[in-house]
Order: sequence, then structure tokens, then C-alpha cells
Amino acid sequence: MSTLTRPEKVATDSPVRRTSPRRTGRRGAYKGLLFTLPFLIGFLVTYVLPIVYAFSESLHEKKSSGIGFGPAKVVFTGFANFSAILADGTFWAGMLRTLLFGAAQITVMLGISLLLALLLDGVAARAVRFFRAGLLVPYVVPGVVSTLIWLFLYSPTASPILDLADRAGTHFSFFGGLNTYLSLGNLLTWQGLGFNMILISASLQALPRELYEAARLDGAKEWRIAWSVKVPNITGILVLTGMFSLIGRLQLFAEPLFLRYVAPESISTDFTPMLEIFDRAFKTGDYQYAAAESLVLAAVTGVLALVFYRVTNRKMS
Repeated sequence: MSTLTRPEKVATDSPVRRTSPRRTGRRGAYKGLLFTLPFLIGFLVTYVLPIVYAFSESLHEKKSSGIGFGPAKVVFTGFANFSAILADGTFWAGMLRTLLFGAAQITVMLGISLLLALLLDGVAARAVRFFRAGLLVPYVVPGVVSTLIWLFLYSPTASPILDLADRAGTHFSFFGGLNTYLSLGNLLTWQGLGFNMILISASLQALPRELYEAARLDGAKEWRIAWSVKVPNITGILVLTGMFSLIGRLQLFAEPLFLRYVAPESISTDFTPMLEIFDRAFKTGDYQYAAAESLVLAAVTGVLALVFYRVTNRKMS
């Protein structure tokens, strides 16, 4: 009768190592940091360091030594530049002018973009792609190039529009008084119309079609569906495009700068805050005051964008 023997336990020299969750989490964090490192370096070099440098410059002022005949020296003056900006009527007048102009122009641009997006939402898919591509062309064209195109159309000496008007016995100008704002607003609307329309149209495409079918079963017409169903469900993208447009208007620079070449009497060097900063830095040579103005403009832009976002979100929610 054979006896059963128990299998002997095989001893292993190297026990199985288990990685702790904490160590695994650290390794994942390190890998994530390595992936984001190029962005962090670029953000530091292109955003953080220029802001720190501008703040350092804004705390100084260029003053002439002696009785004014000696070489100018840059001296530390603390927050004197910021105090001067608070009392600078020219700078704040340009800020108010830009805000009022932007309020009117952004309303018109987003209204047209919304209308086009609603119209395209009821068109066949192939036609939608065609019209989207056509309306997006002005946004794809660089801002400087599009400004030069309209600069040619607005030119008092080379404009084909003015030439046709003269032949028809009608004389008018694209600049002077209200026409200056209309011409600039037309240019900016032409540039941003397609981009905002694409964003709004994409939001409309994401809405569930069951909402439209339910509204049609209740007897709602297409215009009623657009106003009561579609628009209330895309308020988020309308607020977002409005906020981006507001930030862009407060930073308005290239378009009025180029239009100034054909209408210097209508567009002054302090027409917008950015034009004032550019003139102060590169023509007057007062880099320290211009740095302070740029920081104030950035702060005002951030505060207004935040207030706009909070107020519009609260009203539309």
C-alpha cells in the first residue's frame, strides 16, 4: 500500500514585488508633467516673463537730470505711473469709445451670425458644408491682409466703390463722424462673422432633434422653434462668443492703425487704448508709462470679461 506524500513547498528566492498605489500615482504625475513641460515653458517665456518685465518697467520713470539738459535717467517712482493713468482723461476716453463701439458692433455681428446659423440649420448637409466653407474664408484670411483689402476699398483716391458713386453723381466718404465707426465696424464684422457662425452652428447641430419634433407636434412653426427652442438651448455659446469678441474689441489695434493711413483726421493716435499705448511707447519713447497702460488695460479687460460672463450667464440661466 503506497503512501501519499504531500508536495513540498518550493521556496522562491525573489518574492513578488507589488507597486504601491502611491508610487504608481507619482510616476503618472511625473509623466504628465513631462508631457506638459513644453507648454509650461512656452507659457512662462511668452506670458509670465513679459508681464513681470512690464510690471517692473511700470514702476520706473524716465527723467532728465539737472535742469533738463543732461541725459535722461530711468528712476524708480513706485506706482506714480498708475496714479497718472487714473487721471489720464485721454486714455479713459479711448477706453469708453472702444467699449461703446464694441457694444454696437458685437451685437450686430453676433445677431447676423445667429441668423445665418439658424438658416443653415434647416438646409441639407451638403449645402451646409458649402456655405460654412464660404463664410469661413474671411476668418482664414489674416487680419492684416483683410484690412489692406478694405483699406483699398475705402481709399478716397483708389476705391472702385467711390469711383462708381462719383460716376453716378453721388459723393460720399467712408470716413468722418459716424461713417468712421460704420466702416470700421463693417470690416470687423466681415472678419468675425464666419467664425462665430461656425461655433453657433456646431452648437445647433449638437441639439437633440427630438426637441424639434415635439415642438412641431405641438403645432409650432419653424420661426417659433428657432426662437423658443433653439436659441434658449445655445445661450452658452452666445455668451462665450460675446465674451471673446469683447476681449478682442478692447485689444483693437491693427485695423484702426492701417485705416489711419487714409483717414488720419478721423482716427487719432488715441482712438483705442492699444493705439495710445503704441504711440506712447514707440513714438514718444515713454516705455514705462506705456507698460503701466498695458497692465491697466489687461486688468480692465479681465474684469469686464468676467462681469460680462457672470451677468449674461445669470440672465440666460
